[in-house]
Amino acid sequence: MDFIEPILGVAQELYSLCCEVKANRSRCRRLASRVQALMGTVKTIQTQGPEGQPAVVCRGLRELKGTLELARELVKKYCFMNKVQRFFEGHSLGEDFNLLNERLNDAVNDLSLALHSDEKEQLQKIFRVLTRAQEDREDSEQDRMDMETLLSQQLQINEKVETVRETVDSTWGHVKEIKSMLNSMKERRPQLPDIREIKIEELKYNSEPFMKTNNSEVYKGEYNKFTVAIKRFTYQTSTTADEVRRVFEKEVGTMRRFESPNILRMYGICVLKENSPVPDFLIVMEYCKYGCLRQVLDGKQELSWQTRIQICLDAAQGLYRLHQSEEKFKVHGCINSNKFLVDSGFRVKLGGFELAMTETSLRKNKDKKNHTLCYCSPQQLDNINHQYDKACEVYSFGIVLWEVATRKVPFEGLTPKQIHQQVYIEKYKEPLPQDCPPELGKVIDACRSFDPFQRPTAGALVDDLRKTVEEDCSPKS
Repeated sequence: MDFIEPILGVAQELYSLCCEVKANRSRCRRLASRVQALMGTVKTIQTQGPEGQPAVVCRGLRELKGTLELARELVKKYCFMNKVQRFFEGHSLGEDFNLLNERLNDAVNDLSLALHSDEKEQLQKIFRVLTRAQEDREDSEQDRMDMETLLSQQLQINEKVETVRETVDSTWGHVKEIKSMLNSMKERRPQLPDIREIKIEELKYNSEPFMKTNNSEVYKGEYNKFTVAIKRFTYQTSTTADEVRRVFEKEVGTMRRFESPNILRMYGICVLKENSPVPDFLIVMEYCKYGCLRQVLDGKQELSWQTRIQICLDAAQGLYRLHQSEEKFKVHGCINSNKFLVDSGFRVKLGGFELAMTETSLRKNKDKKNHTLCYCSPQQLDNINHQYDKACEVYSFGIVLWEVATRKVPFEGLTPKQIHQQVYIEKYKEPLPQDCPPELGKVIDACRSFDPFQRPTAGALVDDLRKTVEEDCSPKS
């Protein structure tokens, strides 16, 4: 509990910085007000003392310290930028604010266990999901309008600079950048279509699949001007179209809550020949140019440590979005390097669970478990009935991070008995490369901890990896 004073200190510094910023003022001040509300809870815990506090409260404080440090560095970075840099960075800041607000909400859930019922209700009222979402939308829109005004003013100033040639040359680049920014802000981005049943007439697709499995073919296509992957199930099934629709409708609401840049976008299903004894079923999803992460790691493309750390962060953000998507937690159930996909911008997205119930209803063999042993936690390896939970999933994710660091296949060539011997009996961890950045190595080893309690949450993983991305991650000499 010796980190309470540092938490209060970082919070005060963050609050002061948020009051100074010029760009994204509404979101920064909202962030500061939420941090301030949380500090009341931290002070209550400080008064109560460490004795008797639940372990989850101590963990929540430790993670809150990391979140506040991340927020402080983010806001500080914008304070020291020049105007044009602020405009450009601020334009893409939405994801950062969303993540920080979600992490503060995680802290509320953990720390509220130390409060009396009336104090708990008051704190949770501030962080209520619907209230936060509405406030965040309003703040984002206000910041967008403020930014457009500031850009217009800056453009007028720069275009008047004519007296000194050197000054004109140095500002002309800014003029072009600002004009480009203003034009992009005024253009309406195509709106993502809702998840629904899709008519075949709405789809265009290549005649040949780019991937085949025992149960399906996957085609590259187009839907509503978005490039998509269309998965067609190739075996006969007794499932009727109505049965699939019923399962699909139940899942749509859940999938909407998963929407994130680091989760594979799902567009819907398409049913063909529905009146025939054997209908055709298609699932339409986001297309990822480079395929699965394992394919990228097996390829010949050079991956710098900065690129690999960004891959790890993207993957962690997808896992975090899944884990905190509902009050009753959601797990993926089968985390491995084939479940993460890489798009044309080299952004990594978590896939393999979209419309899982719908897809299961179409499978010929409903396998209860496809999870390969090399991703199983020590506890799962020793007890087939061990309850699968977030800690198991974080262990599996640690193996994926190890793959990214080494580009190797985990426990390659070992039998199930040998894997059990190494992981459970010997508590062995496969080594990391000597030039692996130390901070990344710490994250990977923490995920692979033998003790489930020692493994970080997905949110803490994101915090740690974001800090690592921001730092100089040069290989060891």
